[in-house]
Amino acid sequence: MKIDLPTESGKLVPYALTGAPVDTARFDRNFNRVVFSAAHVVADPFTASDPTGRAAIDWEKTLAFRRHLVSLGLGIAEAMDTAQRGMGLDWQGALELIRRTKQELPDALVFNGAGTDHLDARDARSLDDISDAYSQQIDAIQKVGGRLILMASRALAKIARAPDDYIAIYRDALARADHPVILHWLGEMFDPALAGYWGADLFDKTLETCLAAIEENRAKVDGIKISLLDKDKEIAMRRRLPEGVKMYTGDDFNYPELIAGDDQDYSHALLGIFDPLAPAAAVAMSRLAAGDKQGFHAVLDPTVPLARLIFRAPTQHYKTGVVFLAWLNGFQDHFIMLNGAQAMRPLPYFTEVFRLADGCGLLRDPDLAMRRMKTLLALYGV
Repeated sequence: MKIDLPTESGKLVPYALTGAPVDTARFDRNFNRVVFSAAHVVADPFTASDPTGRAAIDWEKTLAFRRHLVSLGLGIAEAMDTAQRGMGLDWQGALELIRRTKQELPDALVFNGAGTDHLDARDARSLDDISDAYSQQIDAIQKVGGRLILMASRALAKIARAPDDYIAIYRDALARADHPVILHWLGEMFDPALAGYWGADLFDKTLETCLAAIEENRAKVDGIKISLLDKDKEIAMRRRLPEGVKMYTGDDFNYPELIAGDDQDYSHALLGIFDPLAPAAAVAMSRLAAGDKQGFHAVLDPTVPLARLIFRAPTQHYKTGVVFLAWLNGFQDHFIMLNGAQAMRPLPYFTEVFRLADGCGLLRDPDLAMRRMKTLLALYGV
């Protein structure tokens, strides 16, 4: 199968699809790695609402994709930034998503994002405002039976004046949790409004504050996901976590190495890239569970160039690549996103995502993917 793809200069060159779709396998959750995919949402393209208004979601397709992830043995990190949380999906939409996923998949491994995003950072006046905002979301999610991922707060980053402010807020939030939660340290490359989180600009100082918050509340902390795209920082923190507290990698650049681990320890996974990579992730994890570390790397290592492209700067627009692949693979009938985010990457980005996904076997129906790629090219006048 061949398709003419444009170069960055606009010249058309023939491309022959070469990849065979990756094998399918179900990952056994009894293995010692816990693996979550942060899942995207499917927009409703027929809504009369403005794209920048309230989120309009195609619930049938959104839940079908979650069934797909669970069928592979993966857990779901729900209503996180991959679902365009705070970038098209507001708190009310997030809570509805959490509620529907719980009803659809009551026995699945699902943790849900609790934050303060219904409180505009510009309206926050005190730490009490932030504590109240966290409490509202924590209580609402627990009311529907959901487990928690405590998300970073833009309002806290704005109001906090010292590391102790962070420790106090997390103390109050964790005290409300019915079960141990996953903390989420999201770097400013994902959200510039979170610059200086934990009360400092230097990693060494922020690390100490975050570790102090975990140590004080260790009975309430299942683990922490850090999304800093720096494997050395993750490993440094992993070495110092209290016993029983998991490190969940959020490093969409270095995930194979971090999950495989070394002779001292390893990371679990909570990754946005495991949305489009779900079949490869399940196969790789099943091989690692069988003791085949070489086979794990053989499947997952070739996906890293694709992940690095999808998450290239400005990193917060990685969701566009995630949803683009969901469309190419037939998980949705259109390439429309909340907040018009399908327009956040240029055409050469899409053509290279197409090539790299083909090369590592992530186009599950190459004929369909090629037809849809031609549709996109026609939209751009190619």
